[in-house]
Amino acid sequence: MTTEPKIKIENLYKIFGANPKKHLPKVQHGMSKDELLEQHNHVLGVHNVSLDIMPRQIQVVMGLSGSGKSTLIRHINRLIEPTGGEIFIDGEDVLAMNDDQLRDLRRHKMSMVFQKFGLLPHRTVRENVAYGLEVQGVDEAERNKRSAHWIDRVGLSGYEDRYPGQLSGGMQQRVGLARGLATDADILLMDEAFSALDPLIRYDMQSILLELQEELHKTIVFITHDLDEALRLGDKIAILRDGAMVQEGDAQQIVLNPADDYIRDFIKDINRGRVIQLRAIASADALAAAPADAPQLAGNTVLEDALSTMAEAEGQTIKVTGPDGSIAGAVSLTSAIQALHS
Repeated sequence: MTTEPKIKIENLYKIFGANPKKHLPKVQHGMSKDELLEQHNHVLGVHNVSLDIMPRQIQVVMGLSGSGKSTLIRHINRLIEPTGGEIFIDGEDVLAMNDDQLRDLRRHKMSMVFQKFGLLPHRTVRENVAYGLEVQGVDEAERNKRSAHWIDRVGLSGYEDRYPGQLSGGMQQRVGLARGLATDADILLMDEAFSALDPLIRYDMQSILLELQEELHKTIVFITHDLDEALRLGDKIAILRDGAMVQEGDAQQIVLNPADDYIRDFIKDINRGRVIQLRAIASADALAAAPADAPQLAGNTVLEDALSTMAEAEGQTIKVTGPDGSIAGAVSLTSAIQALHS
């Protein structure tokens, strides 16, 4: 499998105002977001962000309102022009693309799913799903065939001739997801795509996305302000604050090794037992002390599901297996409880 990033963002800056280029050196030399606004009436949107987004993964970018996450995602397809920095997709310099190349990138290589659905109210479900294919120049018969496939995949068969106004919010977002997938783009940009939905519908949409990703292996950039959503969806998670990236890693790294007090505040109320996996706390020392016939559990088992097995095992220790089935370490009940409370 390739180790090259699908999307590479390097030292990205975005300053909003009348003369952003003039003030970029000030920010690069340490001027804060508040100082930039107070002294020069310019807003710092993205502050020196570098991020490698690997192919076939879900990269979550999260942060509170005003952290720069939506601004960041709109640089990937150049809906927003950066003040400084570089962006590469499959090794191609996005900022060097002319209008035709950029149009081709947006039509064929990436799709976007919006928070407010972005559906065309005067078009049916079928027509909305097929819209990106129409822009690509795909003929009507093929458009109808492919849109029918994706309408079925998101569970909306029978609603093809309905209009968006006749659908619930959750159903409208399914249409938006189907439209994003119908173009068969490698990259899916999802900007707060599920944030407008009720909690149960939101969870359902997350499940649909994970099921589809298991099969399709898209490169997905998913923006959210919700940590539970980030932890559930993200292969990798980048957390922004005031336009700067505070920490990046997988859920295990962020929960077990928060970079600072800002991250600790983010994670303080999560159910650690449903997030921390055995692989993250397995050790060779525990394996050396484990009974030979200790039970074995997969490394991606979360602690909540493993505690009863640990408690009943001899020595209250279980062995942990890796993806290939080999023994990767062991976890004791004591270390599991420490991980839950530390």
